Amino acid sequence: MAGFSVSRYAPERSSWAKLTARDSVVRRLDWPLLGSAVALSFVGSLLVWSATRGRDSLTHGDPYYFLFRHALNTGIGLGLMIGTVWLGHRTLRGAVPVLYGISVVLVLAVLTPLGATVNGAHAWILLPGGFSLQPSEFTKITIILGMAMLLAARVDAGDQQHPDHRTVAKALGVAVIPMAVVMLMPDLGSVMVMVVIVLGVLLASGASNRWVFGLLGAGTAGAVAVWQLGVLDDYQIARFAAFANPALDPAGVGYNTNQARIAIGSGGLSGTGLFNGSQTTGQFVPEQQTDFVFTVAGEELGFLGAGLIIVLLGVILWRACRIARETTELYGTVVAAGIIAWFAFQSFENIGMTLGIMPVAGLPLPFVSYGGSSMFAVWVAIGLLQSIRVQRPITA
Repeated sequence: MAGFSVSRYAPERSSWAKLTARDSVVRRLDWPLLGSAVALSFVGSLLVWSATRGRDSLTHGDPYYFLFRHALNTGIGLGLMIGTVWLGHRTLRGAVPVLYGISVVLVLAVLTPLGATVNGAHAWILLPGGFSLQPSEFTKITIILGMAMLLAARVDAGDQQHPDHRTVAKALGVAVIPMAVVMLMPDLGSVMVMVVIVLGVLLASGASNRWVFGLLGAGTAGAVAVWQLGVLDDYQIARFAAFANPALDPAGVGYNTNQARIAIGSGGLSGTGLFNGSQTTGQFVPEQQTDFVFTVAGEELGFLGAGLIIVLLGVILWRACRIARETTELYGTVVAAGIIAWFAFQSFENIGMTLGIMPVAGLPLPFVSYGGSSMFAVWVAIGLLQSIRVQRPITA
């Protein structure tokens, strides 16, 4: 693809020691990116609190239960981001095979007796102390890192201008293995995100467009095969049917979407006020602290508050695009592009399903929805973006 050249991705002679000696890591951080992610997590804490404080069956009688846990998840996520920046994306590049192997083992473990079903999806591993782990969230990161490592190796070394066909085939193999396992769960939402990630990575790597069009064709054929072979569970098929025909079962499978639209529509311009939404306090919208958290924003904060969430997500995508454009190594560009594709599609799908313009797929809203695995994964992604920015070469 045009715009990528060997000279742009020539090996860098700068080092982390040189960076720390001549410039402050803190000053080189992308503060609009970090600030937007922190702001989203803060808003998410309030929305999760509002959605759960009156649900004794979930909170065990403690109205602050989910607020504290969401704040704890955010704190751990920030720690993971700091650790990722400290290690650096280039150091992690050498550990990609190990990280990839661990992620594959974890998703395979979901298919064993260790796996558990939560909200209809058999995609979790239950841990002691009431905690749970969703390995597919971390698999998104290892797919990005694994594909980027292969696609960028010879380009960054200056041996070739674009990844050749054999390299692209190997990179696709890295993605196909965990995607096939996740599909067997079946966790359709995560697979959809992974497909978009693969497309974003291929586009950014400069791979031949034939691979992109071929992947689109293969994806379409695969979707038809999955539908015909009965891989999907009945509830997943019903979700797509309800999306195609909202009037099909408004009191059944279409209930979530219908109630979500009512909640968002009732917020008007400025909302009913935090903790004052009748749909939220009346518990009419299921899973409001996770998949449908955007309905709380729509009802209680109105168009302005919900719009602010979209703006903050937009800032994150804008800064990530800038980081991808400014880095001088293909590896960093491809990693950033994979994260952009991930955040953009998952945000669009989550918000779209609450508005009825996308099928319900059980995907959390990045930084906002409650959930430890998803929160940890997105903050590691922010750490990777920050590392790419911090380790840009220093001009003399």
